[in-house]
Amino acid sequence: MITACLLKDDNELELRDVEPESILPADVIWLDVNQPDDAEREWLEKLFVEDVPEEDEMDDIESSSRFRVGPDGVHILSLFPQRLANDTRGVNMSFTMRKNLLVSFREEEVSIVRLMRYYIRRQKADVRSALDILLLLQELKVDQLSDLIEDAYSTLDETADQLIDEEHVDETLHELINQEELNSQILQALYDTRRALRFIKKTFASMLDDHQERSIDEVLNDIESILPHTSFLANKINFQLEASVGYTDHKLNKIIKIFSVAAVVFMPPTWIASVYGMNFRSMPELDWEIGYPLSIVLMICSALMTYLFFKKKGWL
Repeated sequence: MITACLLKDDNELELRDVEPESILPADVIWLDVNQPDDAEREWLEKLFVEDVPEEDEMDDIESSSRFRVGPDGVHILSLFPQRLANDTRGVNMSFTMRKNLLVSFREEEVSIVRLMRYYIRRQKADVRSALDILLLLQELKVDQLSDLIEDAYSTLDETADQLIDEEHVDETLHELINQEELNSQILQALYDTRRALRFIKKTFASMLDDHQERSIDEVLNDIESILPHTSFLANKINFQLEASVGYTDHKLNKIIKIFSVAAVVFMPPTWIASVYGMNFRSMPELDWEIGYPLSIVLMICSALMTYLFFKKKGWL
């Protein structure tokens, strides 16, 4: 699917679906390509010198692949967080800036792009060029990352109250693992966005106006202010994980202690029962009339004495 964003003479924005082999309007400033089929890929390849990026090419991590200048213009790979229910992962989007046209490629839906289209339809996006689109997407991404951090704080406050709740210990551990993965995705996206903005600022230095420069600087400052929160969240998650595991181990040790004490308490009675269960001919106690009740009394007294000894030592 290909969606075009047009900038009209009155500075209003319009979204329009583009079919393959159609003529590209002259006032297009953004082409958003989502999961293109073969026909759309062939049409796009006619507009560019370089090949349309494949999905595996969009996962490169080296700087030379994520930020470069090629025959078709400036190429940027940018990581966007995508959260579905409790699952969070990063989705790479490829951007190509050529003159006043921004072309974005993605292989799945990205919530920030949906939000951007919503702003455009409601005429709430302050956009005057293709570069404004790219910068606004990065700004919206940082805002979303900030919201995710706020949600993480609220979630960790809830899990802190459940650390010693035996009924929810499995749910708590599962949620903490999800929060650790979320925090890693946030940190990775923040670092990637900072690199992208610094590359944009350097590459488009001669094209940036005062408003765009201030916007980049503000977003970079926001990133620097958010980064310490990821470290705090990581420490908090690790503490809660260790506390939850430690509490579970403590409960398990108490159970093992009970079984160990029970085994030791019943060891003397077991020894007495074993001795008088041998049935040797030369055992004089076999002929005693009081042998059976005496052995029962001995077993009870030996178990009681062992229990009292453990009690006195404070082992129970």
